[in-house]
Amino acid sequence: MKVRVLVGSKSDLEVAEKVRQRLSEFHVPCEVDVASAHRTPEKVDRLVADPDVDVFIALAGLSAALPGTVAARTLKPVIGVPLHRGLGLDSLLSVVQMPPGVPVASVGLDNAENAALLAVEILALRYPELVRGLESYRARWREEPPAPVPPSGNPP
Repeated sequence: MKVRVLVGSKSDLEVAEKVRQRLSEFHVPCEVDVASAHRTPEKVDRLVADPDVDVFIALAGLSAALPGTVAARTLKPVIGVPLHRGLGLDSLLSVVQMPPGVPVASVGLDNAENAALLAVEILALRYPELVRGLESYRARWREEPPAPVPPSGNPP
């Protein structure tokens, strides 16, 4: 079981770290790589071809091409995290407006933690040992919901 997180630039690693932290709570292995759909497409191709990866999470701002690029190269689930750059609307629309036949699941702007949880839910279909952890997480959340996380770069 493995999740691969792809970010288009080093400046996105702070948000990717939130994915890694949440996945570690569920003991889900995760690798984070910087690979740009525009600047290093061969690296993206190589990383997407890894047969050990079950789910991909791609974080992208501005044109947000990375999630769609990953989805075009695999039949495995891809979760897109649009990043808040400027208004954030461009990246959000780029992730959710994929053409027919190339689906990308999407979460809200900078919502890396929800991307991680969605990845765990997808993995739980194949790895039932994750269900108990999800049930425990939801029970804790009902008792004390986590504080909302503001988009990166914006003060609370």
